Amino acid sequence: MAKRVAIIGAGVSGLTSIKCCLEEGLEPTCFERSDDIGGLWKFAENSRHGMTQVYKSVVTNVCKEMTCYSDFPFQEDYPNYVNQAKLLKYLRSYADHFDLLKYIHLKTTVCSVTKRPDFSVSGQWNVVTDKEGKQHTAVFDAVMICTGLYLNPHLPLESFPGINIFQGQTLHSQEYRSPGSFQGKKVLVIGLGNSGGDIAVEVSRMASQVFLSTRSGTWVLSRLSKDGYPLLMILLTRFLHMVSGMLPSPIRNWITMKQFTKWFNHKNYGLSIPKGQTQTLIINDELPSCILCGAITVKANVEEFTETSAIFEDGTVEEDIDVVIFATGYTFSFPFLEEPTRSLCKNKIYLYKHVFPSNLEKPTMAIMGHISIKGAILPAVELQGRWVTRVFKGLCKIPPTNQLMADATRKEDLVKRGIIQDPRNEKLDYIDFLDELARYIGAKPRILSLFLKDPRLGKEVFFGPCTSYQYRLTGPGKWDGARNAILTQWDRTLKPLQTRVVDDFSEPTLIPHWLKILLGTPVLFFAVLLAYKSSFHIRLSGIGKLGNRLSTYLASNWKGCLTPK
Repeated sequence: MAKRVAIIGAGVSGLTSIKCCLEEGLEPTCFERSDDIGGLWKFAENSRHGMTQVYKSVVTNVCKEMTCYSDFPFQEDYPNYVNQAKLLKYLRSYADHFDLLKYIHLKTTVCSVTKRPDFSVSGQWNVVTDKEGKQHTAVFDAVMICTGLYLNPHLPLESFPGINIFQGQTLHSQEYRSPGSFQGKKVLVIGLGNSGGDIAVEVSRMASQVFLSTRSGTWVLSRLSKDGYPLLMILLTRFLHMVSGMLPSPIRNWITMKQFTKWFNHKNYGLSIPKGQTQTLIINDELPSCILCGAITVKANVEEFTETSAIFEDGTVEEDIDVVIFATGYTFSFPFLEEPTRSLCKNKIYLYKHVFPSNLEKPTMAIMGHISIKGAILPAVELQGRWVTRVFKGLCKIPPTNQLMADATRKEDLVKRGIIQDPRNEKLDYIDFLDELARYIGAKPRILSLFLKDPRLGKEVFFGPCTSYQYRLTGPGKWDGARNAILTQWDRTLKPLQTRVVDDFSEPTLIPHWLKILLGTPVLFFAVLLAYKSSFHIRLSGIGKLGNRLSTYLASNWKGCLTPK
């Protein structure tokens, strides 16, 4: 049974890993190489310790109610989308509230993590650390690696002929902090992910012109839904997730594309994704306006550079470029691990459920937060931690290493043959992923039971946003405040918005209130039946076909009815 657990990194993954260990009676020791907690969310004018840190103006892409840890809501007066300073303050409050700081060793670098000679029996690790030039070795029963995905800048200079003779300034987005130094300059941003879009928008306020180069385009979404509520609080509901799962994939994809193009025509803005290319999206409220106003010009992929200009694949040329910012992403590595574990951990195929290295005889090492998910990372990595610590204790089981390696090898072969998608490029479904982890530990909410025992809560869990509080309603780690947190989540959403008293009025509607109630009763009954069907795998004749016919009506008409007015 694991007892002493080494945790590497004190960012969002490391902090919740400490807490999860404490909840299971384990003894965590966290090593953080910098001088403070917060990981990626610390801001410094210069990149310290070679670490990736956010730029000063960054704002979360997922709202606070969908972002927070499951038993620690954000303050109700916090804005729905928080900046770097407020998120870091939240993480510090979390660490203080649960008394986590005393388990963290700051300014301590992990040099190596190696198996003990008797690892096949004990599952133990030798962990060598360095603090101020002094090395120390300790034995741990388990290790949780929380170093994140954004460790090393990915700078593919070989893909850009002529960059070595370019006379202007070049930098990676990791080095970007603020736009002041780009005053009056011509700036080329390469890469259209979230960072590339954010930096292009911010720099355009100071630069004389910004060019944004993209290889394949992207969908651009706003943080706001149609009615002004945070986007994911409307989209990420169990009800819409269920309806979506019932639809044939061509119809589901068609509906998704229609939603993506409602805001603006991406083709007109040079952002549409060519047929056959991977569908990607970013969150950016200002990019379309900046393009519309001419502050940003969207360009094709760069073919080559000259001393002062960039030549693009469509044959166009932009002269007198002063600065090139490479927003080309990151790579991750585990320099402290020994082979072959180091190489296997970099290949997600060999991580069981994205967490456990398949080659280890004992499941006493976990790679935390190495996922790309359609939602916030904090609730996902917290559930990973709750599951992992129970595996360490022997309360949850995973398959033996010979089975895991055989499955991973088979999957790798299928990827090479193009039969299945490479999991390294996979973006996980938020509700499916969290539900799967919650099911392993017995914390998945029981929808039918909630409808029968607590209809008000059941309605909010099923029709409302799938917030992390739902995973504290039952099972190990149950939190007494979970029910209230769910029932008041819209209050915390509206609180920072309602800073001016406005006369209440009812919006005009074509459907009388009494008719909505009459229509609502069978819809609610239908939803309970489907929840019952999903939970207990009962095949009710005709329900599937009826669901297909009703799905479009339900999605379009009930989304508005189920959000607070």
